[in-house]
Amino acid sequence: MIGYVTLGTNDLARATKFYDALLAIKGAKHGWESEKMMSWSTSPGGAALILIKPADGKAATVGNGVMVSILASSKEEVGKLHAKALALGGKDEGAVGPRGDGFYAGYFRDLDGNKLCAYFLG
Repeated sequence: MIGYVTLGTNDLARATKFYDALLAIKGAKHGWESEKMMSWSTSPGGAALILIKPADGKAATVGNGVMVSILASSKEEVGKLHAKALALGGKDEGAVGPRGDGFYAGYFRDLDGNKLCAYFLG
């Protein structure tokens, strides 16, 4: 089971604004935070998404093949998450729609180029 996922950022303040607005749709709240990181979770001690400035001091870069997926409560919520990400300046990586038997998803990149998926099963 995944406890948390970290995504690198080069501009923590800008990235925090993006994820504050995006993850508000899921009811996520700030958890751990410092001058180098910010986290969100929907429950205390639950799985978390963390934005972090790299510990080695080098620029954050996007991992090829790395993707974080956000479980939506409905197809409509998939659409809301995808649309919100794009409205906040994210880039479309695959329009919202069915992706096989019972899998409905939309793909996007955040402001740092990290790839995310909003999905619903059912």
